[in-house]
Amino acid sequence: MKILYLTFYYSPDLCAGSFRNSSLSNELKNKIKKSDEIELITTLPNRYNSYNNYAKHIEKNDNLIINRIKLPKHKSGLIDQSYAFLIFFIKVLRITKGKKYDIVFASSSRLFTAFLSAIIASRNKTFLYLDIRDLFVDTIQDVLKNKIFKFFIIFFLKKIEKFTFESADHINLISEGFKDYFNKYNISNLSFYSNGIDDIFLKRNKSKTLKNRVKVITYAGNIGEGQGLHKIIPDLATRLGKNFLFRIIGDGGLRIKLENSLKKYNCNNVELINPVNREKLIEYYKNSDYLFLHLNNHNAFKKVLPSKIFDYAAFNKPIIAGVSGFASLFIKKHIKNALVFNPLDSDFFVSNLNSLEINGPLRTSFIKRFSRKEINSKMADSILNNFIN
Repeated sequence: MKILYLTFYYSPDLCAGSFRNSSLSNELKNKIKKSDEIELITTLPNRYNSYNNYAKHIEKNDNLIINRIKLPKHKSGLIDQSYAFLIFFIKVLRITKGKKYDIVFASSSRLFTAFLSAIIASRNKTFLYLDIRDLFVDTIQDVLKNKIFKFFIIFFLKKIEKFTFESADHINLISEGFKDYFNKYNISNLSFYSNGIDDIFLKRNKSKTLKNRVKVITYAGNIGEGQGLHKIIPDLATRLGKNFLFRIIGDGGLRIKLENSLKKYNCNNVELINPVNREKLIEYYKNSDYLFLHLNNHNAFKKVLPSKIFDYAAFNKPIIAGVSGFASLFIKKHIKNALVFNPLDSDFFVSNLNSLEINGPLRTSFIKRFSRKEINSKMADSILNNFIN
């Protein structure tokens, strides 16, 4: 049996897609025969220009062959990312041309990796399993401002989306909040294997008792339109004052906009740090009083479930989450010692911050239920069993 595995991001890149697929591909590798093969095609690390990490172009791990494509240096904007993906798209088609696969699997956040896999699978009517991590068409409708451009691009993207999703034999949705979106398509075979907590967090999640005079609120991840940090961090920092420090670890297309907004508000209690590896990130988490996440107030984000929730919940730190919709319901149901507020609602944040318990007990039941290894082991079984059946 030969499996084609497509993912735009992979280890050692720093992003949710990389962490998810590095784990899942290894679980899949451990479940197939030694005579079987997984050909995984991805990219060399490119998520953040401010973080460089070495990786081999070709890497062999038993019967897992990893082929990393080099992309031109690009920024986080839509045009730059589209060009980078076009290069990936063309090179993957060249690499796979004339090859026969039994299973085509793709993990996709921007639709186009899934679309690429649908084209390859349709060549030879190969079994296609999709892992959908974001509703790209839904999101882009909230982000695009030019009405004429938006009309044509959405029309085009909806055609691609319909072809892609209806080509699949099975689709996994990373968030159950996506379920209703798929009612318009002729798809009966759905699963819901979410993100989870990686072992690296479980082994090092015992936090120190902090005696910080200044309370540290830490955010780690992308700084873009989706997070809307530029809209809320300056206001929160100003209102909380010198007894609090916001530590923002990451990079992205709107980092400069955030920096300019901080200057406008004359904020001296916000620290911006370039992306770091996960070992260093864990130390930042352990030396924080609160862990913070936020999504912009777009309708599309009411369906998502940010992967950061799982990382944060591995620690005994209080979580502050500016989210709505499914993510809000998920946190309230599953995660103790968490403050959930509507995106951009600074008043509620400030008024209720003291309701949280600093260094509370570990969330042991959540950690057990949402182990990444366990979730991905079940998902690997799903991929193989759906192919057999």
